[in-house]
Amino acid sequence: MGLFVGLDIGTTSAKVFLFERHGKIRGQGKAAYTLLVPEPGRAEQRPQEIMDAVALAFRRAMTSGGVRPEDIEAVGVSAAMHSLMAVDKDGMPLTPLLTWADNRSVTQLAELKRSGAASELYALTGTPAHPMSPLGKLLWWKENMPELFETAARFISIKEYLLYRCFGVYALDVSTAAATGLLDISGRGWSDEALELAGIGKERLGELVPVTEVLRGMKPEMAAAFGLSPGTKWVVGASDGALANIGSGAASPGSTAVTIDGGGAVRRFVTRPMTDPEGRMFCYPFSEDRWLIGGPTSSGGVALRWFNEQFMGGAQPGPSLRDAVRAHPERRQRRGRHHAAIDPGQPGFLSLDELIDLAMTVPPGAGGVLFLPYLSGERAPYWNPDARGVFAGAGLHHGRQHFVRAVLEGVLFAVNDVTETLSGLASPPERMLASGGFASSAAWTGLLSDITGLRIDVPGCFEASAFGAALLAMIATGALDSLDEADDRVGILRSHAPSDANRAVYEKLYPLFKDVYRRLEPVFPELVSMQGKV
Repeated sequence: MGLFVGLDIGTTSAKVFLFERHGKIRGQGKAAYTLLVPEPGRAEQRPQEIMDAVALAFRRAMTSGGVRPEDIEAVGVSAAMHSLMAVDKDGMPLTPLLTWADNRSVTQLAELKRSGAASELYALTGTPAHPMSPLGKLLWWKENMPELFETAARFISIKEYLLYRCFGVYALDVSTAAATGLLDISGRGWSDEALELAGIGKERLGELVPVTEVLRGMKPEMAAAFGLSPGTKWVVGASDGALANIGSGAASPGSTAVTIDGGGAVRRFVTRPMTDPEGRMFCYPFSEDRWLIGGPTSSGGVALRWFNEQFMGGAQPGPSLRDAVRAHPERRQRRGRHHAAIDPGQPGFLSLDELIDLAMTVPPGAGGVLFLPYLSGERAPYWNPDARGVFAGAGLHHGRQHFVRAVLEGVLFAVNDVTETLSGLASPPERMLASGGFASSAAWTGLLSDITGLRIDVPGCFEASAFGAALLAMIATGALDSLDEADDRVGILRSHAPSDANRAVYEKLYPLFKDVYRRLEPVFPELVSMQGKV
């Protein structure tokens, strides 16, 4: 049958998709795991829980597709960037897995910026100085847990842990390594300067391999747990960001992709290293002829989920959802959605469709309410871990529908901020290819077109990172000739062009959005300090 698997190890769940060669999905499985926040600034996960979820997602995918182990040609692996854990000489975890959202190294990174070392490191590695990076996590361990830091055999990502458990090797693709803040921007090896600063040697990190590296000889017990044959080929793959570009049809240099799931990102491939003089954009090596440039935002769907959980669960003032939608039926935009749910499964919470329907009952601009979506700080283009969420312009006449729309628009204003910055570094895009959970909503992707002024194309497969991993597996095993050919395997489901009337509204509001941030930037550190005291 020759099916190719795309495994995507995300921030909150593992997803497995079985693809035919031309992109048709034959089976799929998903399994969630817990994000632990033991105290403000920390974001951790249990490595074994993730391993169990990956195995469960595989078994569910195989069952849903009625697929036998011998039907699988190869597995491609996508994983979230910036994770880090310490292991002993036998590969057993000594720490939880620290995710990209872990901000414990704020003090260490602030010192790097004060000393001027952050700018030098950015020029060497293409990674902005931010607590998300494994470099910052290493500095925190070095300062706060010196015994652990000295005795740990290796510091690895979740992908390396998975591959070590399955194959006995610490294989780390260049794409994922690029996001550590420790890899030379040429992509040819670890940066001696960054390693010296971190206080470790390269022997305590993963073994660098190309994104198309093929592993064989899966441990029988792991193959059984996953429902696979031990002889199944595994392709090490790349980071979830790079693979989202490939899986959304933006593998060719110059094509721009936008992904919004829990967070968001805007990225494109280029043919040479390209750093930002102001250090606002990342530049990650991918292969010998491609680098990935762009910027991530910290809040995407997580902001909508936060609002849903905190403010939509019980009786609320203002019109009921049903009454609000009935009053404005012309604003229901259901075409192109798969009714993805973001609610936590408790009575009273709304689905993504219902939230967006409610938002669409008020005109563009949310009645003059602006939302800064920086609930856990912000990454690009400000790289400010002290930034916080803000509703501005609220009045007694505003209802919950205005606030929901403000959240939707605020997330996209933040994405547009990255898009503008990227356009200043490279050429402005004519269109963007959308992927991630938000792409399931025609209304939300339409809003992105209105806010950016760009054509937004939505590929048929919203799970772009998983599809990108499968496409890379096809290339590595000879089923596909090149990355450029991968774009031809991506079909477009729908497209959006900006509305002139809506665009006029957002051209007035977007500068206000940025101005609110600039005015509050000096206040954020004081607020964060107070949050730790009261």
